[in-house]
Amino acid sequence: MPATDLSLLIDAALEAGKIATRFSGREAQRWDKPEGAGPVTEADLAVNAMLEQRLPAARPGYGWLSEETEDGPDRLSRERVFIVDPIDGTRSFAEGARTWAHSLAVAEHGHVTAAVIYLPLRDLLFAAALGAGATLNNAPIRASDCDSLEVADILAAKPTLEPHHWRNRRTPGFKRAHRPSLAYRMALVAQGRFDGMLTLRPSWEWDIAAGDLILREAGGICSDRQCRPLRFNNAHPRLDGVVGTAPGIHDLICTRLDPAGAGIVA
Repeated sequence: MPATDLSLLIDAALEAGKIATRFSGREAQRWDKPEGAGPVTEADLAVNAMLEQRLPAARPGYGWLSEETEDGPDRLSRERVFIVDPIDGTRSFAEGARTWAHSLAVAEHGHVTAAVIYLPLRDLLFAAALGAGATLNNAPIRASDCDSLEVADILAAKPTLEPHHWRNRRTPGFKRAHRPSLAYRMALVAQGRFDGMLTLRPSWEWDIAAGDLILREAGGICSDRQCRPLRFNNAHPRLDGVVGTAPGIHDLICTRLDPAGAGIVA
């Protein structure tokens, strides 16, 4: 059930925050993953170990997908699966910044039904259960009512503005900002602090599963860069970018994005 799963995820996220904050970001041991997959710290591994012990033990029938656990085919036969990023924004964590998050979700038949994004150093806990709305620290949140790209505040990396991603090579005139954690970007759109977020590069499921539900339960719209609904627990757990926005500008972005630019990373 989404409601009981949400309580489980909230408790696990709070415990994850206690574990992660025992480490000093700049002093935590850090390694680079093979093939340019990015950094990992001892905090990532400690949080992952706790989550991998605690969550499947509470839901023995659920599958498991985590950035810090070797993937396998078993999860593909499960109706429900945990999708977890122990620390989203590891580089931010390692630099001693505060904009990293724990991202925890449950997906059922490919659709997220419970989700938590928790930033312990900012005391921000975003949560949602399917059909129950989205909250920040237990207070309801709502996506913005922005309906114009020309005045929209969009969270995106700078390469997203390169002309080849946009029809007729014309970049929309929205205002751009950035946050290092993809999960946090999605949560900020759900909160209404920003009108949208874009990433046009292939995106791992564990970075976006929780944000997908939280944003949609806040009244926003979330899709891949081809503007198709997101579906999770795929054999290769990577999606074709993310377009997460207030409802009034999603179609405006979709009509401006150039499908031919999909093969070019941003």
